[in-house]
Amino acid sequence: MARRNPVTSAAKERKPEEKRQSNAERSAYFARREAAKVLRSMLQGDARRRAVGSIKSLVYSPSIRNKKATFALVCQTLKHLSLIKDVMDGANVLSAKWKKQKELMYIITYDLLFGQKGSFTGDAEKYLMLKKDALQSALSRILRRKGVKDVEDLVALDKVSELQKPRYVRVNTLKIDTEFAIRELRQQYAVQKDDIVPDLLILPPGADLHNHPLVMNGSIFLQGKASSMAAVALGPKPGWEVIDACSAPGNKTVHLAALMKGEGKILACELNKERVKRLKDNVKLAGATNVKVMHEDFLNLDPRHPSYSKVRAILLDPSCSGSGTAFERLDHLLPSHNAGGTDLVDIKRLRKLASFQKKVLEHALSFPAVERIVYSTCSIHQIENEDLVNSVLPIASSYGFQLATTFPQWPRRGLPTFDGAEHLLRTDLTIDKEGFFIALFVREGIHQPEDCSKNAENHAGSVTRKSSCRTRKPLNIFIAKMLKVSPHQQFTLWRKRAQAPAT
Repeated sequence: MARRNPVTSAAKERKPEEKRQSNAERSAYFARREAAKVLRSMLQGDARRRAVGSIKSLVYSPSIRNKKATFALVCQTLKHLSLIKDVMDGANVLSAKWKKQKELMYIITYDLLFGQKGSFTGDAEKYLMLKKDALQSALSRILRRKGVKDVEDLVALDKVSELQKPRYVRVNTLKIDTEFAIRELRQQYAVQKDDIVPDLLILPPGADLHNHPLVMNGSIFLQGKASSMAAVALGPKPGWEVIDACSAPGNKTVHLAALMKGEGKILACELNKERVKRLKDNVKLAGATNVKVMHEDFLNLDPRHPSYSKVRAILLDPSCSGSGTAFERLDHLLPSHNAGGTDLVDIKRLRKLASFQKKVLEHALSFPAVERIVYSTCSIHQIENEDLVNSVLPIASSYGFQLATTFPQWPRRGLPTFDGAEHLLRTDLTIDKEGFFIALFVREGIHQPEDCSKNAENHAGSVTRKSSCRTRKPLNIFIAKMLKVSPHQQFTLWRKRAQAPAT
């Protein structure tokens, strides 16, 4: 009779336990790689001063599975990043091979020294496990050199204090109505309606809805109040053709679709390939079937092309400094914030941004059939806001546009740097917990009025003068195109026609 092999038997007995441990290790393995992907995007964007998205928006994208663990891992690695780099340099562990995956190495080193304990799987993990003693020695040397006892004293961990800011959620009326959303959310939270933005709900600070079924199926969107004000200020009607000029990640795009009740057409432009994917995901999630996503630079669109001859409104939310949402975006964790002189504004960068912003706003003003344009930023800087709007007023006026007061009941207006700044809208970092800016340009008389008994006002904005209520003689667009008339010349011809006696 064959003798029982005690080693084999013991291995068989341990197999279920090892399998369970292996599952946990695999979960950690993939979480680290998801975190490394987010970290790479953040660091590359920070180095270029052109972020693909915030930490939160990247972590809570549909492609990330374990969102809470990934978010915590990214944030903690960023908090320790300066120390991690010093430790890895001191231990001399980054060979040429592993430098290509340095973000993953940062994540694993954080987990190895300060985070998850236990055995690690994966080639990168196994490599750093062999270097663990060298890493620990390098850490000890740094602590001694700095004269501190532990890592907490060295890093002076600054736990991100949650702003006492309500959680805003916007109901996607393409899928559900607001009352249904309120009933569902009240099963867990106190819910109020916002008094300015339709279909915007207010929940208690810190309410975590990222995995809520209504969020997962696109019935509600986690969107701040100021961000939600931009689409409402534009005020598109069902059936209109609209351009969202810089549309990713798409929250404002799908908000426009909801305001238009899924009717008409929205051309959503986005130049960045990665952001196009996120935009498409959000459009699909929202069920916004009237949105056409265009992997295209808005500046490349020809205003004279027949494809855009019926565009009546443009939402322009271009790249900006993001200074109004820096804390909420967790930008204070990024290397650029800790590089020294963080309180000084990078004037060169702001001027470059303002130059781009002016270019796209002037381009938007040149579309011949457009009657409403919203220019918005999440910036607190005057150079991106009031100064920029003031600089385009002459050309805006030449096209027949003027500033209109959006949300007249809102108390915080533009900085009084020029006559008309009172029409502009600002939100305050201290009072509103975010710094946004909105300017509404309106041109009247392009389209025949629907009802002459009404003045040119709506819930989002009012023009400072009422339009004369008479039938306009339209410009012969076909002749203008044949003669290659510029948008400015088209408007001049239109204005002369408009002064002719009404028929």
